[in-house]
Amino acid sequence: MRNRLIIFLLTFIALPFLSLTISAQNKFEKDIIPTSAGNLEITFLGHGTLMFELNGKIIHIDPFSNVADYSLLPKADLLLITHEHGDHLDVKAVTQIKKDNTEIISTEKCAPSLPGAIVMHNGDSKNILGITVEAVPAYNIKNGPAAGQVFHPKGQGNGYILTIGDKRFYIAGDTENTPEMKSLKNIDVAFLPMNLPYTMTPEMAADAAKVFRPKILYPYHFGDTDTQKLIDLMINEKGIEIRIRKMS
Repeated sequence: MRNRLIIFLLTFIALPFLSLTISAQNKFEKDIIPTSAGNLEITFLGHGTLMFELNGKIIHIDPFSNVADYSLLPKADLLLITHEHGDHLDVKAVTQIKKDNTEIISTEKCAPSLPGAIVMHNGDSKNILGITVEAVPAYNIKNGPAAGQVFHPKGQGNGYILTIGDKRFYIAGDTENTPEMKSLKNIDVAFLPMNLPYTMTPEMAADAAKVFRPKILYPYHFGDTDTQKLIDLMINEKGIEIRIRKMS
């Protein structure tokens, strides 16, 4: 009888936390992309923030406390940080999401805030947890706070290509439609930012997508940008599916 009472009390205490955890995860939109390595579940947390789950392994990308309570989300096996701006490098969120054995990949400018992080420069490639991670350039060509300045200088930020089984996922980071983006090959799923004026207009995103032709295109980190403009610009592009999710 005593053991049953203890189990009942423990269950009673745990239920509110369990309900909060389930509620926290259910409020976000999710998609599943089949790969030869298993189904990849994408959770659209908001802003420039994504969570991937593959065979029980969790990948967090640019966790940001403004969009989620990370104390209620699954801990990261792999954590990717694209650049040092506070809405992408959020030390509070990182602290809540990391484990002792979390692999963290970041840029050189982020590394001082992320002890133990693996620094990747543009062009680097590493295999982590059976996933090939490529760091690709993410930068502005013309958008900046003043003449002669850009919001994201070349060589400082990363986008990431993740090869998972037979699929390639491109998370662009904060960037414009750079020549390097247009030269990408065999991208199955792309996440392109449209948060004006810091990254791309819908016209810029469409310009790049029409060249490197991802099979699925998700605009993300788009703030108040009208995503319908991207749909309209891509309406005649066969073989590219535009998916709009809650990523403002």
